Amino acid sequence: MTVRDRRAVVWSVVVAAGSGERFGGDKQAADLAGQPVVVRSVRAAASVSDGVVVVVAANRRSAVVDLLAGLDGVEAVVDGGSTRSASVRCGLAAVPADAEVVLVHDGARPLATPDLFRRVVGAVCLGAEAVVPGIPVTDSLRSAEGRVIERDGVITVQTPQGFAAEVLRRAHADGGEASDDATLAEAAGATVVVVEGEPANLKVTRPIDLALAALEVVSSAERSTDA
Repeated sequence: MTVRDRRAVVWSVVVAAGSGERFGGDKQAADLAGQPVVVRSVRAAASVSDGVVVVVAANRRSAVVDLLAGLDGVEAVVDGGSTRSASVRCGLAAVPADAEVVLVHDGARPLATPDLFRRVVGAVCLGAEAVVPGIPVTDSLRSAEGRVIERDGVITVQTPQGFAAEVLRRAHADGGEASDDATLAEAAGATVVVVEGEPANLKVTRPIDLALAALEVVSSAERSTDA
């Protein structure tokens, strides 16, 4: 799909259905500099989307609906499945058939900026079937067996990940499982393109991640003020 001369119809699926076991509670509702984590993630997705579908754990659905009340762009809040891939399929089922680009974003990545979302959408509109943001690995790497792994050319992959809608639907058609959607798309024959990610786009998994995210929010606000 190539969309150059008009605005594509873009929908986002924000996946916020994890158990929060490693965090020790509901990380989606955790306060991050005055806003819940999931609200920050949804706001960023909505900035480029015609509609946002939020996928949540069934037992927290009413709480998330309350958190999202009044947010522009949220068209549906749906119950997730037993795995991440199953949860994405639950969200994808609520995306209308006329969507041309579908983004999948982790609700626990609240610092992804609208610029990053636009970068991913832009790559899909220029013809990429599947797009992931990535940043180069800076740490030294070894396998679990102790062998050195060369880090040159190795990246860590983030979300939002973007897809031509028909590519993502095809990737999920067989009910497969993978750690991310780009892996499923690649297994279904799609070519994955990497765009520049954001070092601050961390995933809130443990309480220390939330503390680091809060420091980044404060630092970003200070940089904006100085500018």
